[in-house]
Amino acid sequence: MPNWKSLAELQNDAVAFVKLIHVLFGVYAYEWVLSLDFDFGFLLGRRKFRWPMIFYFANRYLLLSALVGIPLIHSIISVDVTSKVSCQALYTFNQIAGSAAMGLANINLSIRTMAIWSQNKYIIGLLILITLGHWSLILQGIQLKATWVDGLGCVITQTNNTILAANFIYSMCFDFIVLVLNTYKLLKFNDKTANLLGRSRLSRMLFEDGLIFFSIAFLANLFATVFMLLDLNLIMTVINVPAIIVSSIVACRAVRRLTNFANSGLEVQ
Repeated sequence: MPNWKSLAELQNDAVAFVKLIHVLFGVYAYEWVLSLDFDFGFLLGRRKFRWPMIFYFANRYLLLSALVGIPLIHSIISVDVTSKVSCQALYTFNQIAGSAAMGLANINLSIRTMAIWSQNKYIIGLLILITLGHWSLILQGIQLKATWVDGLGCVITQTNNTILAANFIYSMCFDFIVLVLNTYKLLKFNDKTANLLGRSRLSRMLFEDGLIFFSIAFLANLFATVFMLLDLNLIMTVINVPAIIVSSIVACRAVRRLTNFANSGLEVQ
């Protein structure tokens, strides 16, 4: 069993974290490129822009800016630079952008749930209340501190595991509530709803997407939460990047699939 808090282990974990960041950047970049045609559809007027798409684009490009960067402040620079930089500013931006992306992913899934429930005011009120609670955690402030160390670069010196873990646990509960609401509605169609939407491809797609996407997002958030609660060392407590990226990918895919289905013009049988 390694001594997780030893200097040697911290250095090994830091190297692994750097490699993980680069791999995840490649995964997200690949996903982004593959779905660019969907985005250009709105820019070129082939698709009608509706207000819920604001959250889709914010989720998609805020996370991209955290991974690729805006004017010298991005996650790849924060692990690649060799000259002294303001590490706290870099990590502050990364945390805010990453946490906001996670919150926006949940908003995207919530809007989808509201649509399934035909804009039921009680469901809307419940999801808005839960969303506000989630963002109250996201906006708690900066939960980590970092400084420049010669020879090592940016090094995390302090983390607030309580707030970070609470954020991800809340996100898991949020995902679970969304799944229950989707499952209940799609399995309990009344005759009027069934005639409107049909019990075939649309209902199956919504249910399968909800189940698959929830499971993936839940497991990713669980992985991050476990390491935060174990508090092995300062590096292992911030292994939350995979959870944020996975949640954003599945939420954006859910939006695209439902939008493409609605725009396909095909009759649901």
